[in-house]
Amino acid sequence: MELLQIITLAIIQGLTEFLPISSSGHLVLAPIVTGWPDQGLALDVATHVGTLVAVIAYFYQDIVKITKAGLTGPFAGRCNKDCKKFYLLILAAVPVALAGLIFADFIEQNLRSALVIALASIGFGLLLQLADVKGPKLRDDTSIGFKDALIIGLMQILALIPGTSRSGITMTAGLMLGLSRKASARFSFLLAIPVIFLAGSYETYKLITEPAKDNWSFIIIAATVAAIVAFLCIHFFLQLINKIGMLPFVIYRVLLGLILLLVFYT
Repeated sequence: MELLQIITLAIIQGLTEFLPISSSGHLVLAPIVTGWPDQGLALDVATHVGTLVAVIAYFYQDIVKITKAGLTGPFAGRCNKDCKKFYLLILAAVPVALAGLIFADFIEQNLRSALVIALASIGFGLLLQLADVKGPKLRDDTSIGFKDALIIGLMQILALIPGTSRSGITMTAGLMLGLSRKASARFSFLLAIPVIFLAGSYETYKLITEPAKDNWSFIIIAATVAAIVAFLCIHFFLQLINKIGMLPFVIYRVLLGLILLLVFYT
């Protein structure tokens, strides 16, 4: 791979991992649209590591509080809101982890197509807009209970379909449950930590068991670029989401889906 391809794909991953527009869909489309060779497993691992570093860095103080409370609270006979959130995030991450293990090969072989990405981009984009318009948006993230976390976790399974967007479907679920836009986004971004960690660990395992000669300087560049872009993306998204809403992202998703249908299926 050339440096231009490495940087471009890292930027795509950094932007789309946390915006509700689907990172997997864009990474599947990139070689189809550009004619570039498949980026390979090593680059997938590198960009996942980069986005994981970004979200941990951005929410570092929250993560320390949540983790410390979750690990010590039950043994001290108390579980405050941070302790509770620790277990809510674990609960919400379990469904997609199990579904990913079960359906990963099927999805890889059958759903990585422009048609699936187009339909998922349009369909789940419109669902996001419906949730944004109809949701009361009155609850903050401290009001999330175990039932809410389980619903969000089950909805997250749909993100295994390329074009759906993990952040998009979890924000959709949060909005449907009455969370504010910012609360939905914060919970979605915190939930990305165990999910990206599990996905990256699985990809790393495959990389180790199927060794290949990789340019480590390119891998480091990819991880660094993805981390910087993702960090900035999280920051500006949380600053602007209450002002702009979900409509700009929905419009982008619908246009992307329609363009794919026109280009590849007409």
